[in-house]
Amino acid sequence: MTSPPPLALAAVYRRSVAVSLARVWENVFDWEHLAHLHDGSFAACELIERGAWGWRVALTPQPARDAQIIEMRADRAAGRYVSTTIEGRGAGTEIRVALAPREPHVTDVNVEFHVPEHRADRLAALGKAYSAAYARLWDEDEAMMRARERMLARRRATGTTAPVALGAEAAVRASLPLLFDFAGQPFRLVDLGGALIAHATICPHWLGPLDAAPVVDGAVRCPWHGYRFDVASGTCAAHPELRLTPAPTIRIDAGRVVAERPAEC
Repeated sequence: MTSPPPLALAAVYRRSVAVSLARVWENVFDWEHLAHLHDGSFAACELIERGAWGWRVALTPQPARDAQIIEMRADRAAGRYVSTTIEGRGAGTEIRVALAPREPHVTDVNVEFHVPEHRADRLAALGKAYSAAYARLWDEDEAMMRARERMLARRRATGTTAPVALGAEAAVRASLPLLFDFAGQPFRLVDLGGALIAHATICPHWLGPLDAAPVVDGAVRCPWHGYRFDVASGTCAAHPELRLTPAPTIRIDAGRVVAERPAEC
């Protein structure tokens, strides 16, 4: 059997992210976000296997090409993990990452790109490409992790369930989609087939943002993991255990739009 070619260090990428180490590890094990949060880099991601050790997926790059088999194995005790390309373009490449907490909400990240290439010009080009790609991926990951930490800190917020006047109907319709708070929770008012409908703007999966998600076929899609929720019912067909926070009922009272406590509450 032919042994695999030796690896060479193409580049090292270092940065700090303004989130806790626990949040970073959560993100590392979250294979599901790859083709959604990083949809500019990946076209699809299919899970093959996962466990306490890590995960293995079939990952299709953008623009869509043949999928790569990528395996992530973690050693949390040592603060390290390795992503290895098992099959496909770049097979044999190892991306070795070390994580270290600097402060309670700051984590240092050190990424080494080890590739099966030894030509100096090609090695330099690969190092530059990998570093640029990982800068973009970590920018997107950090934004998601920071937003998740903020939402975890405020998720217990509550407030009065008294009716909320949103304004004259004509003005409200001209302002759609309209963001508003009810009982301490954020909602968005949209037009669904001519009816005014409110829906929660926090995804119940990882607390992702739905406030800017377009309504397509009566549903909104979370940009973090791609979960779709029916606006009218709040249900997720692919994950029936998940449901949006019940939205206030919307009624028109003397030409004014009012959000009020749902009848079932």
